[in-house]
Amino acid sequence: MNKPTKSRQPNGASSIFQGKDGRWHGYVTVGVKDDGTPDRRHVGRETRPEITKAVRELEKQRDSTGVTKAGQTWTVKTWLTHWVENIAAPSVSENTIDGYRVAVYHHLIPGLGAHRLEKLEPEHLERFYKKMRENGSSAGTAHQAHRTIRTALNEATRRRHLATSPAAIAKAPKVEEEEVEPYTLEEIQRLLLEAGKHRNTARWVIALALGLRQGEVLGLQWTDVNFEDGVLDVRRGRLRPRYQHGCGDKCGRKPGYCPQKANIRRETKDTKTRAGKRSIGLPEELARLLRQHQDQQARERLLARDLWTEKGYVFTSPTGEPLNPNTDFHRWKDLLKSAKVRDGRLHDARHTAATVLLILGVSDSIVDRIMGWEPGKSARMRRRYQHVTSPVLQQTAAKVGGLLWGPRLDVIEPAPGGSVPGPSQSPVPTEPTVYVALLGERRIPFLRREHADAVASRWGADHPGQPAEVEEWDREKWVAKGSGGTRPVRDRMPDCRIVHHAHAVYLPGGDRLNIGRDEQWSITAWEFETELYTDLPVRWHTTRRLGQEVEAQVRGADKGAVAAAFAEACAQAVDRAKRPDQYGDTEVW
Repeated sequence: MNKPTKSRQPNGASSIFQGKDGRWHGYVTVGVKDDGTPDRRHVGRETRPEITKAVRELEKQRDSTGVTKAGQTWTVKTWLTHWVENIAAPSVSENTIDGYRVAVYHHLIPGLGAHRLEKLEPEHLERFYKKMRENGSSAGTAHQAHRTIRTALNEATRRRHLATSPAAIAKAPKVEEEEVEPYTLEEIQRLLLEAGKHRNTARWVIALALGLRQGEVLGLQWTDVNFEDGVLDVRRGRLRPRYQHGCGDKCGRKPGYCPQKANIRRETKDTKTRAGKRSIGLPEELARLLRQHQDQQARERLLARDLWTEKGYVFTSPTGEPLNPNTDFHRWKDLLKSAKVRDGRLHDARHTAATVLLILGVSDSIVDRIMGWEPGKSARMRRRYQHVTSPVLQQTAAKVGGLLWGPRLDVIEPAPGGSVPGPSQSPVPTEPTVYVALLGERRIPFLRREHADAVASRWGADHPGQPAEVEEWDREKWVAKGSGGTRPVRDRMPDCRIVHHAHAVYLPGGDRLNIGRDEQWSITAWEFETELYTDLPVRWHTTRRLGQEVEAQVRGADKGAVAAAFAEACAQAVDRAKRPDQYGDTEVW
């Protein structure tokens, strides 16, 4: 009688058998190991039904989500530490890794670190987020922790340390985005008036007028400023310093407070998107302010002597070093307090600039370029940054009313220079030709040739020796080269106003210097020539001159306000001459 032949399972099939120890064992092939051999996983149970069920579950897991990779047993703590230091750190920017490290070491590891990685459940995460909120963390901080662990666990899933990511299932903490209220025109003017009393005035003008991010402003170098073409190039951003001990950790302080601290991070990095690298038209008033700032920096360089470190930055410390973002933030807070303007984030200045562009009716494509928004995301960013203010609503309501009921004779159009563009100016011309009056270094655009000719003739008479002529530009040329997205095109004859001035100079120690002329006088000036102060009752500041004297300058359209501010400016100039260290001036006389 022939013996029955034993059937052999095909390669890769699961197997079940009872061992000599009486227990049932099962092996399931779940993949291939790194060396190319089959990866067979073992399960053991007491009875055959139990082992059959366990094998079927392992096969089901293999066929659906995959089986975790064999090897090191990870805890949440060991995986997060490995991920943030060895996987994330080499591949993300410095600012991003800073955020990851805060979330990992300050929140996630203390709250979840003891869990076995494969045992972590969505409910663990949701309870953790709730506990964070109960302990005082903001919704934004809890959401940052969620985003961080989601990224880390997604990487663990991709590497087969997890079958599925519990963070992909857990409900993220709810974050309600607060509506940002941009600063009003009056608040902006008060901020600029106050900024004029301190160093780096142009830094705040750039933030409020052009909407550059903090890092973009602090990363500007003089090679990025093209005065001839009136263009500002944004190419890089300032990074927050990261310090380490220079004393061998003997001082007992944090690295940032070590007397011998050393910065281990580069100062700047390129903008993170292609759209972030952009060129922005400079309003002439801002270009003039930057020239003054450049002259002031040259005087500081001479005063600092050997202490000056030349790195080419536009905004620096009194010794030439780039400004620290943390110091810059506190300067902003101090500026808000001294100007008596409501508290707000430094980034709110960017919201303000975007909203101003909305009020002016600047086209979306130019807004995107000025703000540096990536195509495909720009519509969402405009919704986030451009806030519908009362002037916009009033303008829209007037258009609807005019369409349905006809024009109203009792409605007065907003005046030029107000919060809504009136009939006298348009941000970008719709006519094919723009008449540009070239007045020295200024470019003033007009819709009518007679207005441009009249201004050029008057300018030439008032400024002998300076060129004054009119050129015809087409619309494309104006948008490309003439600051077409920021400078309004005028369709009326501009005003020539009386501007009141006051000026005094004080020697070191506080004695007044006789400058051989009247301390107060008045002159006529075009409104576009001196918009920084002809549209304001008064504007004043004090500065230290090359010869170490301190001068007080006051200008404005209100003679009484100029006289009152002159007394305040002189008092500050005397104090600055006596106590230079209180104003960031050098102590070397």
